[in-house]
Amino acid sequence: MDINAAATSVQGLFTGFNWSQPSWDLFIILFFVIAAFLYGLSLGRDRIIVIMVSIYMGLAIVNTAPFLANTVITIQSPFVIKISVFLGVFVALFFFLSRSALLRTLAASDAQGRWWQVLIYSILHVGLLVSVVLNYLNPAAIAKLAPLTQRIFATPNARFIWIIAPIIAMILFGGAAAEKKKYKYEI
Repeated sequence: MDINAAATSVQGLFTGFNWSQPSWDLFIILFFVIAAFLYGLSLGRDRIIVIMVSIYMGLAIVNTAPFLANTVITIQSPFVIKISVFLGVFVALFFFLSRSALLRTLAASDAQGRWWQVLIYSILHVGLLVSVVLNYLNPAAIAKLAPLTQRIFATPNARFIWIIAPIIAMILFGGAAAEKKKYKYEI
């Protein structure tokens, strides 16, 4: 996709919004922007990494839980159960992991990380969270979203990119402990 097509899609997205009756697309885009910048920058790199690990663990648990595949609860929207279980597992795991050795290992010197790393991690974190939640919606609900929102968060390629991008970023940026430890050899 070239830059002109992307610019036209973004322009069409914003002109297509009915600002007097906001849609879910507007909510998703605003959540993405606000959460990525404010929430992410206030947490710092190390906590965002713990949050991303919690998201991956929650995703693995929800996708492999046998009781969610064969839901016996008679509810019209089984995706609500999956989203609720995912968010509950995610929050619980973050709570427990943030008090575990994982955070102490990542946050060896309580540094917040470079601002650009924090910004990239927060964008990847929020994008991953939005993509995972949209993944649990039924196809009819996803079809009601704007094409740009679908393309960014809800297509199989987009889901794959949101899942793999934080892993690549963690590999490229290295762990916080690697930056913080300087080994000096003395004779």
